[in-house]
Amino acid sequence: MDIVFIESLEVETVIGVYDWERTIHQCLIIDLHMGWDNQPAALGDDITLALDYAAVSARIQSFAQQASYQLVETFAEDLSKALLTEYKLPWLRLKITKKGAVKEASGVGVEIERGCRQ
Repeated sequence: MDIVFIESLEVETVIGVYDWERTIHQCLIIDLHMGWDNQPAALGDDITLALDYAAVSARIQSFAQQASYQLVETFAEDLSKALLTEYKLPWLRLKITKKGAVKEASGVGVEIERGCRQ
């Protein structure tokens, strides 16, 4: 299995458990690795057979703009379900970093893997 990745994608969303967090947009950093067979696209130099990381990035932005979660964990779970289903991915690893959540850290968050990595 090949990997198509998107690193350090910044999205704005409503995220957090505190009342003040529910009234603002905060930045999340998305790192995404997706399992994909690149060989068919590469053999024919055919973009229609490639995983379109620009489209995936736009989908993540759209998801974040419409989202309103308390937990980064829930955001990650729901985003991973959407991506697995919509792009028919066999596997993904998703890391979400919330900057500024802990003063002494550059970021905190979660990293999950879903699907079957072959």
